[in-house]
Amino acid sequence: PGCFGYPLSIFFIVINEFCERFSYYGMRAVLVLYFKYFLRWDDNFSTAIYHTFVALCYLTPILGALIADSWLGKFKTIVSLSIVYTIGQAVMAVSSINDLTDHNRDGTPDSIATHIALSMTGLILIALGTGGIKPCVSAFGGDQFEDHQEKQRSRFFSLFYLAINAGSLISTVITPILRAQQCGIHSKQQCYPLAFGVPAALMAVSLIVFVIGSGMYKKVQPQGNIMVQVCKCIGFAIKNRFRHRSKEYPKREHWLDWASEKYSKRLITQTKMVLKVLFLYIPLPMFWALFDQQGSRWTLQATTMDGNFGAIQIQPDQMQTVNPILIVIMVPVVDAVIYPLIKKCKINFTPLRKITVGMFLAGLAFIAAALVQLQIDKTLPVFPAAGQSQIKIINLGANNATVTFSPQNVDVTVEPLHGTDYRMFETSQLQYVVVASGSNNATLNATSTGGDRYTLTVKNTTSGIAAQWLFDNVTSKPEEGKNLIRFINNLPWTVNVTIGDADFGELTPLSATNYGVFSGGRTDKIVVSTNGTNCAATSNSLGFGGAYTIIINECSGNIATLNYSQDIPPNTVHMAWQIPQYFILTCGEVVFSVTGLEFSYSQAPSNMKSVLQAGWLLTVAVGNIIVLIVAGASKLSQQWAEYVLFAALLFAVCIIFSVMAYFYTYIDPNEIEAQLDEEEKQVKKDPYLQEKEEKEAEAVSQM
Repeated sequence: PGCFGYPLSIFFIVINEFCERFSYYGMRAVLVLYFKYFLRWDDNFSTAIYHTFVALCYLTPILGALIADSWLGKFKTIVSLSIVYTIGQAVMAVSSINDLTDHNRDGTPDSIATHIALSMTGLILIALGTGGIKPCVSAFGGDQFEDHQEKQRSRFFSLFYLAINAGSLISTVITPILRAQQCGIHSKQQCYPLAFGVPAALMAVSLIVFVIGSGMYKKVQPQGNIMVQVCKCIGFAIKNRFRHRSKEYPKREHWLDWASEKYSKRLITQTKMVLKVLFLYIPLPMFWALFDQQGSRWTLQATTMDGNFGAIQIQPDQMQTVNPILIVIMVPVVDAVIYPLIKKCKINFTPLRKITVGMFLAGLAFIAAALVQLQIDKTLPVFPAAGQSQIKIINLGANNATVTFSPQNVDVTVEPLHGTDYRMFETSQLQYVVVASGSNNATLNATSTGGDRYTLTVKNTTSGIAAQWLFDNVTSKPEEGKNLIRFINNLPWTVNVTIGDADFGELTPLSATNYGVFSGGRTDKIVVSTNGTNCAATSNSLGFGGAYTIIINECSGNIATLNYSQDIPPNTVHMAWQIPQYFILTCGEVVFSVTGLEFSYSQAPSNMKSVLQAGWLLTVAVGNIIVLIVAGASKLSQQWAEYVLFAALLFAVCIIFSVMAYFYTYIDPNEIEAQLDEEEKQVKKDPYLQEKEEKEAEAVSQM
């Protein structure tokens, strides 16, 4: 049965691929934030585990190809590994349910080890599943076409690539939105179970769709795995060469020719072509090392940025969608516009040159990321070290107040209803402070133990100066772009304060609440109530990642008068500044990734495609391992420096690759195959040659 000249079975395969990629990329988009905020791992460990997982996902395809070609066949492999995959996704969703071990209901899991064990099990199953079916699905799709349907087959592969990017695009938009929802039985939390559960459901859909099409597929019997033969051929050549290492044996043209006693000339020639391409693959992992940091380092960079795009709020893990959006636009543009333009300029833009340019662009993208990081670093507040204290003053009175820090005699004057920025002091040098306002003054002992922040509130009243220390127990920027808010009651009576749904409870005169955590970028209604009268105000829009003290100054005629004092500045670098680095990296990916596979296929015989596919995926795996090694070995405390280091490494590799490419000669595998066919015909025709070959073979078997 056909449709538009395509086998109908194709549509099941494309839908299956769309669901599978949705499932994989959706889970991967929120993964690094799940590690950081749910499992409470630090940035470096989260990044390390993330890249270990991605590396595993690209190592398992070799296993999948072996199982499919030598044992189960593609169809059964896809079905059985999809089941493993679906279970893995489900385990992942369960592992992120906070209420699973939160017996005391305080909003944090009591046994984090249970969650870690479950999620690692889930990730291993997912890596087995996604990797195992990766080489099978596209090849299985290719199997559905007859030999004369060349055009439809190549169209199918572009449709297939589109399905991959559509799946990854839609899921990278949707899963972060699901993650940002609040859910939970006893305590409201970020909704990771939903963010992992939806991909799990889609994986199940993908499996069902694939099985429904079962009757229509052309199922090719497993042919034995060419990879095994290539490896055996190489192994035998090395062994044989080693056996005949003494001078008396004549040299052979190529070391692989030492396998000619056991393997056909055809296999040896094909293996030579494959090795020639694989040799060129050696520098490529460095590109992937940079490319795959979009999901780890770049996402963590986005958490320290401002995601306010006017009408919409962008989650940090949604910035990754810039990549698939650009891919969908760029692939056709590059093919239809840019390559023809380059051709018009009489430049021979060979595949290897394209790959070199792709690597260069990825390096530039990391330079851009480093520049953005430097801007972010400028906005980060300085927190006190172990022997230091930071103090800010808020004047709640109606007169100017002067505070003198002794014994250094530093004077600070604060206007009425204003606050100062934090000042840094050596804790050992701070003994007491003298507050003077109006005609009154007062002396307070310094209480700091070092490494802390304090706020000193002062107010000149009729009965003298009311001054007190507030301990600000915040010495890091709020996570995930959230805001911290606390209130000081500057009214002469006790009030009750609520902001949005959060109730801060009773506040006696001149006392302060603790900080409450609120999601960034919104404005909330603040209600101050006393003795049955309410007055309200709408909070200022406080941006992302800041901490504020709000002073309640007046409550009359249902209107509350509030003053804001900024304790930690919000994220001010806009997330849109990440777009240039994504754009440059995507341009690099378009010329690198698409060209790389095309080039490999054009330089090797048709039956060796699976070996090259495995080699290509291996470069991705090795790239992710490089991230682990570089990030682990370089003890760079500055993130921007690490970006520059990666860029420098890629530029170095880029130069090495261009030298290798310069010495590479392009071949036409079809011509070589035709030559081999000719030679085999010659041997069959000539009885003398045939006899000579048989005698030689006999002599070898007696050796």
